[in-house]
Amino acid sequence: MELKGKRVLVTGGGGFFGSHVVDLLQKKQCQSLVIPRSKECDLREKSNIVKLFDEARPQIVIHMAAVVGGIGANRAQPGRFFYDSAIMGVQLLEISRQFGIEKMVCIGTVCSYPKFTPAPFREEDLWSGYPEETNAPYGLAKKMLLVQLQAYRQEYDFPGIFLIPVNLYGPRDNFDPETSHVIPALIRKFVDAKRNHLLQVTVWGTGNATREFLYVEDAAHAVIDATEKYDKGEPVNLGSGLEISIRDLVFLIQQAVGYEGAIEWDHTKPDGQPRRYLDTSRALEEFGWHAKTPFGQGLANTINWYVSTV
Repeated sequence: MELKGKRVLVTGGGGFFGSHVVDLLQKKQCQSLVIPRSKECDLREKSNIVKLFDEARPQIVIHMAAVVGGIGANRAQPGRFFYDSAIMGVQLLEISRQFGIEKMVCIGTVCSYPKFTPAPFREEDLWSGYPEETNAPYGLAKKMLLVQLQAYRQEYDFPGIFLIPVNLYGPRDNFDPETSHVIPALIRKFVDAKRNHLLQVTVWGTGNATREFLYVEDAAHAVIDATEKYDKGEPVNLGSGLEISIRDLVFLIQQAVGYEGAIEWDHTKPDGQPRRYLDTSRALEEFGWHAKTPFGQGLANTINWYVSTV
């Protein structure tokens, strides 16, 4: 599929991940690029979606809008994380079907995988158990969109695909301490501690859990490549191939920021899922994508961006 000359709708295009996808789409010379903002177009309301489609007449929809956050935010608002993410996606897919769009790209989440999935996670493992409890409502809401896409493909020949990115990081990330994910949260903690000459930084959990992180620009290229080249019902993992413990990540960020104080581990806080590490062979086989940014370089870019904004 050629993106040049197409009318493209990107929900969540003003967010962290979405803004990088929009950057690449602008280089593709789309006929029009529509990026609805939540303050002006509440996608939880079906009538707003219909009006949006009537006005924009999109040929391609890339659905990236969701309510997202770290462990703390997921534990505090599980109902909101489930309902808002589910209702936006379910209604958007149905309206997209009714309008006969040419391609639907839905962004899922690694939180959909079962808590004790053997690493590296393979797409076939999605249904082998229940997700980790702290973010299960969000993960299940997103996974239901995969069910809907596959059901629509079977019944209506609906051209929808589902991509599952691992934890993302990079410039423009959310650094709010109440809702941020682990890398921006740690960067902010260490930068603030260094500037304020604090003697120690407190970090959640034991540090034993592992995570895989994908640089946001690499993930954005994956979305574009999949939009152009992939058209099957099976979900596709997007990851970097690097698994790192939270403990090692903490020390890496501490060193990169140049903070010399102590680290205290708060064992009363949850670790979250024990391991997260994806098998990304399907993305390479199906549309030739693999991550290119070394973790150290991506981390430095992210730290430099944050420091330049505060």
